[in-house]
Amino acid sequence: MALYLVATPIGNLSDCSARAKEILAKAHVLAAEDTRSARRLLTAFEIPLQGRDLVAYADHNERAVAPRLAEALKAGKDVAVLSDGGTPLVSDPGYRLVQEAIAAGVAVVPLPGPCAAVAALGASGLPVHAFSFHGFLPKKPGARGKLLSKLKDRDETLIFYESPQRVPKVWPELVEVFGADRPACLARELTKMHETFLRGTLAELQQRIDAGPPLKGECTVLIAGRAAPEVPDVEE
Repeated sequence: MALYLVATPIGNLSDCSARAKEILAKAHVLAAEDTRSARRLLTAFEIPLQGRDLVAYADHNERAVAPRLAEALKAGKDVAVLSDGGTPLVSDPGYRLVQEAIAAGVAVVPLPGPCAAVAALGASGLPVHAFSFHGFLPKKPGARGKLLSKLKDRDETLIFYESPQRVPKVWPELVEVFGADRPACLARELTKMHETFLRGTLAELQQRIDAGPPLKGECTVLIAGRAAPEVPDVEE
């Protein structure tokens, strides 16, 4: 028995690993953030459920469902956690269940794969050797401003997730807190047909966002650190 954390495609189905397909085909229980997306994924890869359990496991019910999934693990069943796309636990549910599994002595097995934050970082043009990920920005202006102010003097590249509807509303705050000349990148629709990277200063990107059509698709925001450290030499 084991708890498998299965990374699934964030857009391009070809990014699903053979190992991920194998686990999705054999796990006794599939704990999915969105069961409809999970069913579409299984259908695309011709993986039948065959009487196995497909359980909704999302933010709104994680506290109630995690103990039940932990009981399934203790009963000797393999449980696979998959988010709506990407790597479980990265701004997605799963933390409580991992803690339950560890406490019960159950193996926790990560299956690496797609992750929007990492994919965006590599193609952003910003320093990659030091970075920190902060998930979705708080919706309340006060909490959001407090967090941004705390981060403005950090040296590493900062990574956030944001919805396309909120990006135009939040961007002026980024300019105000970090400064108009801070290098940044806005990545959206990663691995999909309309994958887009906007690169430039925060002020330049605000102009492009304001002048462009309404944003669509999930967005990843990356902001360079205050004084990005030099790329370290590779030791021979």
